[in-house]
Amino acid sequence: MADKGVVEIIVDLGKYKYIELEASEAERLLKEVTRRLGFESQDASETYRIIRNFDAFYDMAKKKFKDYIVPSKSMNDMILGKVIVDKVKLVKEGDKRIVGIHFDRRISEDTLAEILKNMGYQVSIKRLEIA
Repeated sequence: MADKGVVEIIVDLGKYKYIELEASEAERLLKEVTRRLGFESQDASETYRIIRNFDAFYDMAKKKFKDYIVPSKSMNDMILGKVIVDKVKLVKEGDKRIVGIHFDRRISEDTLAEILKNMGYQVSIKRLEIA
């Protein structure tokens, strides 16, 4: 598979993982994560809807001066620890549509790195720490 470049997995202090990809690639990543976990939570379904309707959600977020969109989560998913996506960031760079996904802390960075490598990316992991 051709090398698509380097993707950075940013792990914040709360152990949430953040990844930015073009919209179609972000959707592919999320599909593979849900496949590997063996379930699709309400927040994952909502994130697919956000990605597929990028322009509408982007415009709505800008009108409300919001950097992030928080997909609705099922209380049952939260209790069972089955939340996949914490929040989503939408960015336009020229004609590119970039989606930043903050994955829940329970999603393994090793799993994300492995999926990205299988998608043809090189992976860099950056940990945010208090200096």
